[in-house]
Amino acid sequence: MDLEQLFTFERVVREGSFSKAARSLNISQPTISARIQALENELGGTLFTRGGRVVTLTERGESFLPYARRAMSVLREGIEAAQFTGQSGSVMLAAMQSLSGSFLASTIERFYATHQRVHCFLHVAHSAEIIAMLTDGLVKLGLISYPFLAPHIKQLLRFSEPLHLMVGEAHPLARLPEVTLEDVRHLSNPLLSVRWGPSVDSYAEQLGLLPQPGLDLPFNTIRHLLLRGMGAAFLTRMTVAEDLDSGRIVQVEVKDLPPLYRESALVCLRGSTLSPAVRDFVQVMKDVAASMPGITRLVIEEKR
Repeated sequence: MDLEQLFTFERVVREGSFSKAARSLNISQPTISARIQALENELGGTLFTRGGRVVTLTERGESFLPYARRAMSVLREGIEAAQFTGQSGSVMLAAMQSLSGSFLASTIERFYATHQRVHCFLHVAHSAEIIAMLTDGLVKLGLISYPFLAPHIKQLLRFSEPLHLMVGEAHPLARLPEVTLEDVRHLSNPLLSVRWGPSVDSYAEQLGLLPQPGLDLPFNTIRHLLLRGMGAAFLTRMTVAEDLDSGRIVQVEVKDLPPLYRESALVCLRGSTLSPAVRDFVQVMKDVAASMPGITRLVIEEKR
């Protein structure tokens, strides 16, 4: 058994077919088939049920998959630990789009100043996708919505940021001397949905702040709609800091609105070993979060 066979096996599982795995790895499909056949011969049975365009794991394949991924993860950790001599290594991170802007940029900037030989890789995805990446060993750290329902995921840091109603500078709500909840419900035109997590969504629903159905949009699209004068959205100041400074987006104070907060967390796979480079990155992020005025609460690594 060799590493190429393990990487090929994991990629076929992820892609769902031999042909897609071959394209992903930039090798021929016969090479994929040969590697899987050699692995099956060593394990004493088939790993995939072949039929049609999609392959599925057999019972033997299901039982072998977590061990294969664990072996790949341990190998990556060993490579990182060996490479870290002289401040090298890598940081594999996935983050929600709303956290991939100024906050993460400030963290990377400060980290790079003292770790110029460390490679930083960033994936942008939704929280559920990030948890899957952590589970599969594709990334070491994730910035996701809090709370999360995944007992195999460990919280390292937790951040709390107030949410404010944001509109474009020419929006009708920006011109009112005083804005109420009733104004938000009827004049947002429309109220745009941002995925801040179930706790925020539930609270907003209790307040009657229901976003426009049929407009499930990514954050960048919502930002551009606000800049065009369309709609209103509850955002953190950090996500649109430059637009607020330029005056193109305006923060609207809502008279009778109880405080709304977005909570997020820096997480890793429970039981995983973090390389020196990754531990240093976590410390830098903690320092940056503690110094940013937009973050009202910072909770450090859980003790249990």
